[in-house]
Amino acid sequence: MAELEADLDHIIPSSVLPPFWAKLVVGFVSLLCFARSYDGDFVFDDSEAIVNNKDLRAETPLGDLWHHDFWGSRLSSNTSHKSYRPLTVLTFRVNYYLSGGFHPVSFHMVNILLHGGISVLMVDVFSVLFGGLQYTSKGRRLNLAPRSSLLAALLFAVHPVHTECVAGVVGRADLLGALFFLLSFLGYCKAFRESNKEGTHSTFWVLLSIILGAVAMLCKEQGITVLGLNAVFDILVIGKFNVLEIVQKVLHKDKSLENTGVLRNGGFLFRMTLLALGGAGVLYMRWKIMGTGPPAFTEVDNPASFADSMLVRAINYNYYYSLNAWLLLCPWWLCFDWSMGCIPLIKSVGDWRVIALAALWFCIIGLICQALCSEDTHKRRILTLGLGFLIIPFLPASNLFFRVGFVVAERVLYLPSAGYCMLLTLGFGALSKHTKKKVHYNVGKNLADKGNQTAAIRYYREAVRLNPKYVHAMNNLGNILKERNELQEAEELLSLAVQIQPDFAAAWMNLGIVQNSLKRFEAAEQSYRTAIKHRRKYPDCYYNLGRLYADLNRHVDALNAWRNATVLKPEHSLAWNNMIILLDNTGNLAQAEAVGREALGLIPNDHSLMFSLANVLGKSQKYKVCKL
Repeated sequence: MAELEADLDHIIPSSVLPPFWAKLVVGFVSLLCFARSYDGDFVFDDSEAIVNNKDLRAETPLGDLWHHDFWGSRLSSNTSHKSYRPLTVLTFRVNYYLSGGFHPVSFHMVNILLHGGISVLMVDVFSVLFGGLQYTSKGRRLNLAPRSSLLAALLFAVHPVHTECVAGVVGRADLLGALFFLLSFLGYCKAFRESNKEGTHSTFWVLLSIILGAVAMLCKEQGITVLGLNAVFDILVIGKFNVLEIVQKVLHKDKSLENTGVLRNGGFLFRMTLLALGGAGVLYMRWKIMGTGPPAFTEVDNPASFADSMLVRAINYNYYYSLNAWLLLCPWWLCFDWSMGCIPLIKSVGDWRVIALAALWFCIIGLICQALCSEDTHKRRILTLGLGFLIIPFLPASNLFFRVGFVVAERVLYLPSAGYCMLLTLGFGALSKHTKKKVHYNVGKNLADKGNQTAAIRYYREAVRLNPKYVHAMNNLGNILKERNELQEAEELLSLAVQIQPDFAAAWMNLGIVQNSLKRFEAAEQSYRTAIKHRRKYPDCYYNLGRLYADLNRHVDALNAWRNATVLKPEHSLAWNNMIILLDNTGNLAQAEAVGREALGLIPNDHSLMFSLANVLGKSQKYKVCKL
């Protein structure tokens, strides 16, 4: 996370990073972008949902709102679309009452203000998603990712795909649903505010989060999906669940799977049970209110869902997903209604539009692989949460569980766009990392590569001064200080780096090297072991661990460590050579010869290996072989 923040330091100035100013900027920008829609009229669906909706009028009893759909029809009617959003309709009714009739300005102003408030809340939400959940002793949540959260919130605030939700009055359903969705998520985060002991939580906040999720659903159906996002967040951030590690253990039938912390955590299982029961209960009530019957749509509303062939349905559904993804990526053309044949059906795999499906899944699979396999824990978490925020709120509109009454609807992208903004911010950081020039870290690295250590130290120190959490600068500076035998400062820097980013394997290994030089052997071994824990395939760390064991005369452990290094990296000449020399020095000439021949079979032109093997052969009086 510190690396991503450093990558964005030249995009987001420090002056806007304090929480108050960051939220003020986001709120102002969001209002500025959509303020022009304040004087719009009632258009398109506004006519049916507002102007012609009798539920807004005073003569209609308030109790009827709980038995009518979004358009004012009885839910029991065969023609009802089953859009049950009583709280949204209630706000329309309040609007109608306070403005003294159907005056669109007041309706539009509420939508604009709602979007501004949601954009401001996004600063807090993104700070948790990017920076994790950490509280002070006084219960105040820390924002560990101020730049990332601000940039993502700004992207969300100005995204053009929100036009339908904000400028169209009926889009208030999505706005209100998003508002309570975010409040539910932030409420779930507060369940861990006063937890000094890992795994504990406040049941009150968990239950309140479920209630807020139910309120979100009464504004817009997809609001209930917040419970799924809360579960994913709990698993990844609170439980620190490593999906890839678990999959590997399952495939290898590792018995340690039974001891996986998150699965044995009673608090975690209790929270998951509450979320599952709460979600099931809310959905059951929703189903009962609908009359237990699915909504009635026509082929004109959603042609693909009426196709006879399952293959045709699948292809078209996936094409719709790709169109939604394109609208997030490039909202060049927007439309209030994509029905009535706007998107012709794909009826064969020969249709050129199938390319869009392939591109979509290529990107999704690539992101999933990175989310599972990246060695950077923070990157894995951000990618997984970003994909979760992108996909989970979109599921009710995906046609996977039930038929929906539209082909493409930009309004349903309001919440998923938050996940897209997360991924885009991560992409900005990666792009910035590879394109920005003349920054202190890169200058320092170039100077160090050229052997100018004195100048490199100066630039690395400035990089750390500008960003006190720049762990990569700390690591490189610590390495140079180690080479200059300034071991105490090197240890301090490397210890700080692993404290900021506990999964920074390279820093753990370098810390172990420094501790070994300081004769702090137990600490060095622990640092090496921690590095290997965070990066399973780390041959250089096994090599250094072997050197430590050799210094301690733990010869068997040293040989095992070096053997691990050569298994992971067969061309690791130093590990091979050390094995040969150690076996030679301990009188195991036959074994030393076997290892030497094995090494030369893999690295046939390595002169140091030839020399070490020649010494072994000489001691074994195999002079002819030695000469050859």
